[in-house]
Amino acid sequence: MRIITGKVKGLKLKAPKGFSTRPTADRVKESVFNVLNGMIDFDEVKQVLDVFAGTGSLGLESLSRGASAVTFIDFATTEIISENVRRAKFSDVTKILRGDFAKALKKISTEQTKFDLIFIDPPYKKNLAEKTLELIADFELLNESGLIVVEHGADEIIDTKNFNSIRKITYGRTTAVEFLVMKSD
Repeated sequence: MRIITGKVKGLKLKAPKGFSTRPTADRVKESVFNVLNGMIDFDEVKQVLDVFAGTGSLGLESLSRGASAVTFIDFATTEIISENVRRAKFSDVTKILRGDFAKALKKISTEQTKFDLIFIDPPYKKNLAEKTLELIADFELLNESGLIVVEHGADEIIDTKNFNSIRKITYGRTTAVEFLVMKSD
């Protein structure tokens, strides 16, 4: 696993050994960022949220491409994220929250922070993507022109009731990625 392009292109990321994480494959990450490059200008992305961050790969890739700041949330891998952030020299523009995603999102909401780009990459088949989307909508964490990228199992159907799915890509039998925007009133 590595950073694909930008300021720290080629940086190899540390990943947990023998852990029950499912890091986003480099080919999937590259494809996702190719789509994102057609949708957003990373130099204009001020705040990124990486929920179920794992290694921090998606948030770090965003920083490498020009995003200003990233908040990472994970329950079990904050030490790995911290190490990868340190190695990429992005410590001054990151915040790492350890713990339950719902409590972390609630804490963020009290800070009045809104995000331009949100990555959600939870364990598959546990309904966590939908729960995360509901909390993002309830806490109004997405900027009006913001974008959400949700990775989920290819056979899962995610209820996006508060958001419009503008694109969905399926990678083989295991992985799907959806790009979402807020529904307009």
